[in-house]
Amino acid sequence: MSSTEPTSGGGPDTAAPGDRVDSAGRLTAPEVAEVLALARAAGDADGADPLDEHVLLRMRDPEAPAVHLTARAADGTLTGYAHLDTTAPAEGVGVELAVHPGHRRRGTGRALARGVLAATPGPLRAWAHGDHPSAAALAVDLGFTRARVLFQLRRPLTEAVPAPALPEGVELRAFRPGEDDEAWLAVNNAAFAQHPEQGRWTLDDLRVRFAEPWFDRAGFLLAVDAATGRLLGFHWTKVHERQGSARIGEVYVLGVDPSVHRGGLGRALTAAGLAHLRDRRGLDRVMLYVDESNTGAVALYERLGFARWSAHVNYQRD
Repeated sequence: MSSTEPTSGGGPDTAAPGDRVDSAGRLTAPEVAEVLALARAAGDADGADPLDEHVLLRMRDPEAPAVHLTARAADGTLTGYAHLDTTAPAEGVGVELAVHPGHRRRGTGRALARGVLAATPGPLRAWAHGDHPSAAALAVDLGFTRARVLFQLRRPLTEAVPAPALPEGVELRAFRPGEDDEAWLAVNNAAFAQHPEQGRWTLDDLRVRFAEPWFDRAGFLLAVDAATGRLLGFHWTKVHERQGSARIGEVYVLGVDPSVHRGGLGRALTAAGLAHLRDRRGLDRVMLYVDESNTGAVALYERLGFARWSAHVNYQRD
C-alpha cells in the first residue's frame, strides 16, 4: 500500500531564496497536474515514487479532508509539495513530501517540513520512500523517530512459479464488482484488523479503485467455499504501466479469513496470482509490499522466491 519522505530532498541549509510555501484545502486540476509531474520527476530520480496511491486518489477527490502545501520559486515554478492526510488527526496526521530533483539542496524540503509542523500541532506520521539518507537526517533534526519499515520485495516471473494447490473444497473465481463488495470488505478488514491502513477500508475506498485504469476484475482472484460460496480469501493483483518504464505486476492485496489460517490457502492464492500475472498478463517480474515486523509473511514470500528490493520508513513525531 505506498508515501515519501517527511524530508525528501531536504538538505541542511535554509529555505531557498525566493521559494514560497503556501497552504490550501484543495488543489485545482492544473495544480494536481503540476504535483503529478513533480512526483514523476522525483520518482525517476530516486527509484521510488514519493507519493503513494492513497495520496494520489485523495488529491483528485475534492471532498477528501487534507491540507496541501506547495513550494514555488519566484517565477511560480512548483519546487516541492507536501500532503497532509487529516482524516484521523488524534491518531496522527499522515505526511508525504516531495521536492523536484532540479530544486534540491536548497532547503525546500526543510521549509516544507517546517510548514507541516506549523500546520499540525498534534502527532505526525511521515513516510520516507526508499529510506533516503536526507530523510533520516531531517527526521532526526525535527524530532521524528523511526517507527515502522515497509519492505518492497520483488521476484522474476521468468523463474518457476509454484502451482496453486488449493485446499479441498475451495475454488477460485474472479471478483464481481457490485456483488462481492461487502463480503470482500468484511474479510479484508478482518484479515488486516491490526494493520494501520489496510484494515480501515470502506466501500468508498474499494469502489474508487474500480474506476482506476489499472483495475482488472480478472486479476482480482477470490477463493470461495465450493459448497456455500463463502469468501475465504483473495489475491488482488495490479499491473503498473508507466511510460518509459518496464511493466511490473504487484501482489496488491492478499488476505485470508482468520478462521481458515494455516490451511495453505495464502500460499495457494499467492501462486495463483503470480501465474495470472505471468500467463495472462505476460509479465516477467512482480513486486509486493510487506511490513518488516510481519515476519511470517516475509518468510512465506521469501520461500516463494521474493527478495528485498527497497525499504520505506515511517517516521513519527508525538
